[in-house]
Amino acid sequence: MSARHGEMRLTRESLADGSLRRWLATTNPELKVWSDEQMQESIAEMLATRPDGSGDAWVFGYGSLIWNPIIHTVERRTADVRGFHRRFCLWTHLGRGTVECPGLMLALERGGSCRGVVYRIAEAQMAEELMLLWRREMVTGAYCPRWVKAATPRGPVYAIAFTMNAAHHRYAGRLPEAQVAAVIARAEGPLGRCCNYLFSTVQHLRELGIRDRHLDRLAHQVAELQMGGVIDGEEPPAA
Repeated sequence: MSARHGEMRLTRESLADGSLRRWLATTNPELKVWSDEQMQESIAEMLATRPDGSGDAWVFGYGSLIWNPIIHTVERRTADVRGFHRRFCLWTHLGRGTVECPGLMLALERGGSCRGVVYRIAEAQMAEELMLLWRREMVTGAYCPRWVKAATPRGPVYAIAFTMNAAHHRYAGRLPEAQVAAVIARAEGPLGRCCNYLFSTVQHLRELGIRDRHLDRLAHQVAELQMGGVIDGEEPPAA
């Protein structure tokens, strides 16, 4: 952990040994952090309701899971999910923001469609990998994990997707795009700059041949708000 903003790294190790979760709970004692028991119960409920029965499990990635999946998987495919779209609608006060200057993270909201990737987790590794995934995504229960049907080049699969919990106190709702860009441009926290989260998502989507016009516009607006369009040596994706 470095001095700047008490920096932490989101890694497989920090999730596995619980250091990231302990750090979050210590930094903000009022934060209601889920216990491993709560996560195990949530995972059990998901697996009990899976539409495809048993075997390997798929997970849908639409943001940082694309470029920093952490979990061990045996296959990745591009995928389209209908009925949900990605949006910056989740406040973050300890990740890529602070209490004084919160940032915004992506979540899946109802309506439209979303193109991302699906990862296949081997059945033999499922218990360990899903627990790591829950420790990453379900720290405070801000998401609602659900099964979605994802269309892939090799046929449809059912995948776990982390959708927005609109009842959660960190839900930001539908903020104006200009406000979202302003928040992303200035927010920074222990996990890094909010703008780099956006830029990395856009860049890796493009590498997969995926263009998200909404994220493209946001990246352009954020770049314009940054002096010279360069943040800590990272350039925004070219238009």
